[in-house]
Amino acid sequence: MPTITLLPFNGESRQAVVTESQIVPPGKGKVVSARGSVMAFKAIAVQTGGDFSLMERTVPPRGRRPLPHRHVNCSEAFWVLDGTITFVLDGAEQRGSRDDFLLVPRGASHTFGNDGDEPARLLVMHAPAMDAYFAELEALWSRPEPPAPEEERALMARYGMEPG
Repeated sequence: MPTITLLPFNGESRQAVVTESQIVPPGKGKVVSARGSVMAFKAIAVQTGGDFSLMERTVPPRGRRPLPHRHVNCSEAFWVLDGTITFVLDGAEQRGSRDDFLLVPRGASHTFGNDGDEPARLLVMHAPAMDAYFAELEALWSRPEPPAPEEERALMARYGMEPG
């Protein structure tokens, strides 16, 4: 059974943290979906003390891209596992394919999408952790109609993201 320890987080508040090593089998983890993407989190804030989150993300062909944005307090890294992803970083477009890695430092404008005909898979890491944002994003996208862009922008702002 995992050991739970309370560690300081954000000054005065405290966050429960799992302090035991874990193996997450393929297809397992905290799974959320939004914009047609399925995101299986392998590590979340409660496991890492908020230091980072790591997900395996399946990106459908020609799906809706995230709005161009920048993280004020977070770096993001992408490792392409399968397929081809079109990244737009600070206005420059480039394609990434299997085993390509992209580091997006905090403050850099970016978005990405799958312009191919087959699903693509990525490992995506956020430091510090952003899994709570994706849980809220899933709630927005689980409604019968897709959220308006301003709703998504408001959610992004709550998690330290600005329009890019």
